[in-house]
Amino acid sequence: MRLALLFGSLTLAFLLAVWTTQAPKPRPADAPAVAFSAARAMTDIEQIARAPHPVGSPEHARVRAYLNDRLTQLGLQVSEQAGPLSPAAVKRLERAGGDPGAANNQAINLIGVLPGKDRSQPAVMLMAHYDTVVGSPGAADDSAGVAAILEAVRAIQARGPAERDLVVLLTDAEELGLDGARVFFGGHPLRDRIGAVVNLEARGGGGRAAMFETGREAGPTVQLFRRAAAKADGGTTATSIAAFMYERMPNGTDFTVPKDRGIGGLNLAFIGRPDQYHAANATPANLDRGAVQHLGSQALEAADALLRAPSLPAKGENLVYADVFGRWVIAHAQGTGWILLALAAALGGFAAWRARRGAGLTAGQVGLGVLDGLWFLTGGVILLQATRLLAGPMSNRAASPDVYYTLLRRLPWMEAGAALAALALALVLLSGARRARPRVIGGAFALLTAVVLIVGGFSPVMLALGVVAVGLSLWPGQAERSAWGGWLGLIATVFVFGCALQGAAPEAALLFVWPVLLAAAAAALAALIDPGLTRPVSLLPGAVATLLGGAWLLGIGHFVFLGVGMDLPGALALVALLVLLFARPLAPGAGATRLMLLAAAACLIAGVGLNLSAQLLAPSPEVAEALP
Repeated sequence: MRLALLFGSLTLAFLLAVWTTQAPKPRPADAPAVAFSAARAMTDIEQIARAPHPVGSPEHARVRAYLNDRLTQLGLQVSEQAGPLSPAAVKRLERAGGDPGAANNQAINLIGVLPGKDRSQPAVMLMAHYDTVVGSPGAADDSAGVAAILEAVRAIQARGPAERDLVVLLTDAEELGLDGARVFFGGHPLRDRIGAVVNLEARGGGGRAAMFETGREAGPTVQLFRRAAAKADGGTTATSIAAFMYERMPNGTDFTVPKDRGIGGLNLAFIGRPDQYHAANATPANLDRGAVQHLGSQALEAADALLRAPSLPAKGENLVYADVFGRWVIAHAQGTGWILLALAAALGGFAAWRARRGAGLTAGQVGLGVLDGLWFLTGGVILLQATRLLAGPMSNRAASPDVYYTLLRRLPWMEAGAALAALALALVLLSGARRARPRVIGGAFALLTAVVLIVGGFSPVMLALGVVAVGLSLWPGQAERSAWGGWLGLIATVFVFGCALQGAAPEAALLFVWPVLLAAAAAALAALIDPGLTRPVSLLPGAVATLLGGAWLLGIGHFVFLGVGMDLPGALALVALLVLLFARPLAPGAGATRLMLLAAAACLIAGVGLNLSAQLLAPSPEVAEALP
């Protein structure tokens, strides 16, 4: 029964996660005038992305003339703004094989203004860049963003006059260092009238579009967006975790420039099909129409809500927020996290009290559950880092962009390989083999740690994690195994992590706070049904939590891996630990140990195979040219 519930709930969680990470169906060309249509946007994309159009190229001039005509046809007041390329941009273009002299070392922005009913109010800006890197048609990056803006402007006009001005900024030289955005916000007369910005980007060729960044102190803006995004096709993908992480990353988009000037707004992008990023195959034919629909529909609803609001959102405390299965967004104040943690502690305490009275739960059993969680987390990081190395050298975008783009092409196989490796380790934990064969497990992690340090380069963090993983593998287990001990031990571990992160970074703490609350609620309900966890019905709360919580976490894990999976594959170990938070009570008895280990071995072999074969499935450009 437990085995069937375990594999059944995990399978359903995976299927639900896959469903929630799909882009919506693109709307046809005959969609209602007030709606966004990917088919209509594709007409522009096919013209814009006919060929690569880096700064200074003849195609660049052709695209600019085309966009000038399109903005004029839409009834906007159109102008151009030229500004000097920075010395760094000139060098970057020269290194890529472009000719900055052909553009007179200038970036040329296109600006369109659609007047609103009250022109004294702050304006709303829709922004995307129209230049590409050398060698890529840029159907996604950022022709999709530009075309989505044109289609959104058409739909906004079909909905009737707005309260305030809409400013369209199609920037130049974004690929060379955000020069076009700096030129506009550095001196254009309209810059001080901009009250909110919606920026559109892409890193790849498809997938759901995420709202991954906001302005600072953006609580009211998020509240407006969550209401607007509910009207968008396919809902939205958005978490305060992404905004928190992106704020601390060295990456930048055009949105970085107004954000640093204190202007609020939203940044939207899709990052699926990463093999198309800055690549020759980023053509209109290869572009995911559903991604265009999702990006444009969200941009339309967000911009329309801003344009028609009585006043633009003021600055306010950042909120904790996340989408649920991509369909709606839950948001709350940062301090609410402490209330949710207190509720989780009360529910977990109730479950422990019932289990102590009904099943003889001891503190030692809970302690072993805590060690299980720490072992899985540290060992998972080491295992995933080791399997990741099979896909190729660790990337360093600044020092080796070729390695970076090569690994992007391998990312889908790397993600599948990492997920299988994490599942293999989870099955080892659930089988109880960690305590039955401590020397074998400890030796395996010692070897994996050596591989990571030798092949991937010495890292004191990896060394420390490896030592802990080996030590916990060899730790003597004196207390008897207990389903309650393992479950409540994991809940206690994640609860401590949640408290620490709630104190340090509440916007990111939801990754621990929400799952631990769901797990504690499931544990309390199970304890109420049967403190001994022997009746099949008492396992249903854990199975349902695994299905719902697991699907939500797998969806988040997918976007995390696409974002940082090349350099931080161990991030999936944390997601896998949180899924185990729900699935732990479903661990089968000793009679299923052999079957679980065979399944773990199969998953690990498949995961290693996928990471290793990624080099053949997505070779480097040099290798690809040599293939018959």
